[in-house]
Amino acid sequence: MRPVWRVAEIRAAEKALMAELPPGTLMQRAAAGLARRCALLLADRGGVYAAPVLLLVGSGDNGGDALYAGARLARRGAAVSALLLDPERVHAPGLAALRAAGGRVVDRPPVVVDLVLDGIVGIGGRGGLRETAEQLAASLLRQHGRDGGRATVVAVDVPSGVEVDTGAVPLTSSGRPKAVRADVTVVFGAWKPALSVGPAAALAGQVELVDIGLGPWLRGSPALHVVEESDVVDWWPRLGAASEKYTRGVVGVATGSATYPGAGVLSVGGALAGPTGLVRYAGGAREEVVRRYPSVIATDRVVDAGRVQAWVCGSGLGTDERAAAELRAVLAAPVPVVLDADALTLLVDGRLADQLRRRDAPIVITPHDREFTRLCGEEPGADRVAATLRLAAWTNAVVLLKGNRTVIGTPDGRAYVNPTGTPALATGGTGDVLAGLLGSLLASGLAAERAAAVAAYLHGLAGREAARCGPVAAADVADALRPVLARIT
Repeated sequence: MRPVWRVAEIRAAEKALMAELPPGTLMQRAAAGLARRCALLLADRGGVYAAPVLLLVGSGDNGGDALYAGARLARRGAAVSALLLDPERVHAPGLAALRAAGGRVVDRPPVVVDLVLDGIVGIGGRGGLRETAEQLAASLLRQHGRDGGRATVVAVDVPSGVEVDTGAVPLTSSGRPKAVRADVTVVFGAWKPALSVGPAAALAGQVELVDIGLGPWLRGSPALHVVEESDVVDWWPRLGAASEKYTRGVVGVATGSATYPGAGVLSVGGALAGPTGLVRYAGGAREEVVRRYPSVIATDRVVDAGRVQAWVCGSGLGTDERAAAELRAVLAAPVPVVLDADALTLLVDGRLADQLRRRDAPIVITPHDREFTRLCGEEPGADRVAATLRLAAWTNAVVLLKGNRTVIGTPDGRAYVNPTGTPALATGGTGDVLAGLLGSLLASGLAAERAAAVAAYLHGLAGREAARCGPVAAADVADALRPVLARIT
C-alpha cells in the first residue's frame, strides 16, 4: 500500500532533512525531477528545443521549484517564459537562475504554449485560488501548442488551489473549481491526500512521485493508504490441492425481493465472482436467482439458509417488517456481515444500534453519500476520510464510503482509499455487485478492511472494463469481474 502523508508531517520531515543538507539541495532535487518529467512530455510534442514553455510563478518555494525547473529546460533550448503572480515576493534565486539560462519574464501568456508549469501555490495554500489566479487557471484550457493541441499542464507538487489535507476543492459562484486542472502532477517526497481523495484527485491527472530523500524522515502515522494492485494480488485467497467448496467458504446473500428481484441477481453475481466455493441465497428473488445461477442454493428466509461464513444483506430487501426480521436474523449470526442499501435504511432509526455494537464478528457497511447523511444526520463534507472514520467509530464497523475515490475506514482509525473508481459505475445496481463480491471475500476469511479494499479495487477495474464496450449496466460490471480477476490474480 502507498502511504499518504499530511502537510504537517511532510513539513517536519523537510525541516529535518534540510538541516542535514547544504542550503538549496532539496529544491534542486525537486527541480531536477520536475524538469525531467517536463522534458519527457515535451519529447512527445516535438522535442525540448524551441518548445514554448510557460511558468506560472507564485510566491514561496512552489514558485522557486518552477523557476529552477524552467531554468533547466531553458538550458536545453526550450523557450521559457515566466508569468509572475506576485513579483514582490518571487523566489529571487530561482528567478535569477531562469534569467541566467535565457528565460524571460512576461506580462501575459504567450499565444503558443506547449507546456504550462503550475507553480502558483503549493502545500501551504488555503481557500482556493484568488480571483486573478483562478481566471488564469481557467484560461489554460484555451492554450494551444505548436501542434495545435491543448497545452499540457504540469502541477508542481499539487494542483494549485486544492485543499491538500482533505482533497476538497473550493468552487466559484458559478461552480467552477478555484484550482488548476493538471494533466500531470509531479509530487515531491511523499504523496499528499489531495492527490488521492476528494474532488482534488480528479484535478491531479497522472501523478509521478520524485524521490527527494524524504522517506526516512517521515514520522508518525500516514493519513491514509492507497490500495495498489500488488496488495490485491497478495491478499487474494489461494486455492490448494485439498481445496473444496466448503473450505473455500460459503457466503449467504439476503438481498432482493419480489419487488426488486434484480438486486438479488446482481449481488449473487458479484458473490459468484469472488473466491468462495458456494453461495446460499435467502429472499424473495429466489426463482430469478436460481434461473440465472443454477449452482446457488436458494431458500425464502435467512433462518432456513444453512451454515455460512459471511452474510450480505440489504440490496433490494425492502424496509417493511419482513425485511427488518431478515436483517435481525443476519445480525444474530456469529459471522461477518455486509450491510448495504435497504439494510442501512433500517439502521437509521437506531433500534438496531445495540445489536450492532454487541456483535463480535466484523461488520462492513457500504453507504453512498445520501445514505451516509441519513445515518449521521449530516453530509460527509469536505474531509471524506475524517467523515468515514467518525462513522466507523460510531457504528463499530468498517465503513466503505462509496464514491469516485472510495474511502474505507476502520473503528480504530485506519483509512484506505481506492484509486480505481470510475464515473461509469454511477448507475443503478453496481453497488449490489460490489456488496456481493465483498461478502464472498469475507466468507473466504479475509479481514474486513482488506476485503473491503480488494472488493472496491476490483469493482472499479470491472467498471472500467465494462465501459470499454459502451454505456455500462450493473450486469456488465458483474460479467467483467472474471476477466479482470484473471488478468491480475
